[in-house]
Amino acid sequence: MARTTLARVSAPCAVPGPDDYPRTVPPRTPMAGADEERSGLMTIQRRRRFAALTGAGMCAAMVVTACGAPSEDSGLSEEELDCATYEEFGDFTEEKPAVSIYTPITDAEGDAFEQAWAPFVECTGIQIQYEGSNDFEAQIEVRVTGGDAPDIAFFPQPGLMARYKDDMVPASDALAERAAAGWSEDWLQYGTFDGTLYAQPMSANLKSLVWYSPKLFKDNGYTVPETWDDLIKLSDTIAADLAGTEGAKPWCAGIDSGEATGWPVTDWVEDMMLREHGGDVYDQWVSHELPFNDSKVADAVDKAGSILKNEDYMNGGYGDVGSMTGVSFEEGGLPILDGTCALHRQASFYSAQWPDGTEVGPEGDVFAFYLPGNTADDKPLLGGGEFVAAFREAEEVDAVRQYLASGLFANARMKTGAWASAHADADPANAADPMMQLTVELFHDEGAEFRFDASDLMPGHVGSDSFFDEMTQWINGKSTGDALDAIEETWES
Repeated sequence: MARTTLARVSAPCAVPGPDDYPRTVPPRTPMAGADEERSGLMTIQRRRRFAALTGAGMCAAMVVTACGAPSEDSGLSEEELDCATYEEFGDFTEEKPAVSIYTPITDAEGDAFEQAWAPFVECTGIQIQYEGSNDFEAQIEVRVTGGDAPDIAFFPQPGLMARYKDDMVPASDALAERAAAGWSEDWLQYGTFDGTLYAQPMSANLKSLVWYSPKLFKDNGYTVPETWDDLIKLSDTIAADLAGTEGAKPWCAGIDSGEATGWPVTDWVEDMMLREHGGDVYDQWVSHELPFNDSKVADAVDKAGSILKNEDYMNGGYGDVGSMTGVSFEEGGLPILDGTCALHRQASFYSAQWPDGTEVGPEGDVFAFYLPGNTADDKPLLGGGEFVAAFREAEEVDAVRQYLASGLFANARMKTGAWASAHADADPANAADPMMQLTVELFHDEGAEFRFDASDLMPGHVGSDSFFDEMTQWINGKSTGDALDAIEETWES
């Protein structure tokens, strides 16, 4: 049997546990047959036996190099790998160069990336050394300024990435062309500096969603709203239907998140800015061409308040509007499960907060629908994602960047776990679960207009300080005007 290229071990014959991460991954051991002579290099179609990692086989695969071939019940399955699929990225099987990738993505998510690109590693010969860190933001600065930058880094915040634009390697012409074919300008703008693409998008998460109980909707004849007015009518109907149920309200939320308390409210405001004023005005607000206390921003905050500060709507399962500040983000939507709440606006990543055994899907215990725009055709989308930047100029680094910019990688990564991409060639059918499938479908909608989370783009003392703080005080009764004036003062200071 061919040996797996995923050769991360903590000790001989010992499967790594949670405490072994984050980690630096040693270069992969090439599979048997990797050094066979080939004529014509890239002109001959190469096929190899490849050990595909699935489910429980992931752990078994980690110890193959140290412990020999896996047993029959290891969870590994062999399939024919057609290396012709990867010829466009080059042939490095003779020199087997290493490319380091540094990211904030650790544990099982990191494993899923390695599983996705294992065929690329095997066919091209490039040895990807993956390192995930829970201290990425601080350590990337130390490494870049100290002359120890990784070859490639995955940045979750364009604002953070922009600090290092003078250290990054611009995209090659081929990479820029590939990226332009895969993503809309809505996405590419966040990796472009002074008119030059430096970092292409990779993953995508969606925040413009409302979680609900499909069973509650079916039992009561509720339909998924297609416009904002439909959403308000639905909220009114549910409020009337729940009027006799103690503690029940149409909506529920929690905004407590430690030092980041208030961020769920800022997401509401950002969604309303997109719905009320569109992407161009949103961009002006992010860059402070539009002051924070402008009437357009006030309109968006008040629109969010039509739900968030409505005592008839909030806060199912927990209390009144003010109770939101004492409920954690993680617990905010849980009353949906006991019927004391019907609706919870939160991102696709909220899937991880439902208790074990909760079925997420259109026929399950919970699912989500798109937070509607003002019309059924409008699809303003608020979200985030990682961007791929490079700090070393080399053919093998460019090859990895091009692979990560391809639909081939996007589809491979979606198959290895909960993950979504806005890449034009990402097939929703390859998504690992219904939530990720919905996410990809919405990003592909003809009416989609995407914008990155504004608070992540603003200066830190505004986006993650005063914006969070003032929106928390706004929930507790501070007026819209006073809250926005206070935020504007911090921007000018």
